[in-house]
Amino acid sequence: MSYKLKRRLSLLILVVGLPVYIVVIINLISSFERPNFLVELLIYLLSGVVWAFPLKSVFQGVGQAEEDPK
Repeated sequence: MSYKLKRRLSLLILVVGLPVYIVVIINLISSFERPNFLVELLIYLLSGVVWAFPLKSVFQGVGQAEEDPK
């Protein structure tokens, strides 16, 4: 995957995908009876971390300077 594609894809994921994911998680959790505070906190913490693992390859190396292809 090229650097430009990674950069654009990561921006799209952060600007569009992440807010959609947050809304889905909040609606999913609110559809059930409210759990204990610690259980609810654990659910939010886990769902806040889990989204990044499948996308690790997209975000890897995006913050570094682009290499000159010569």
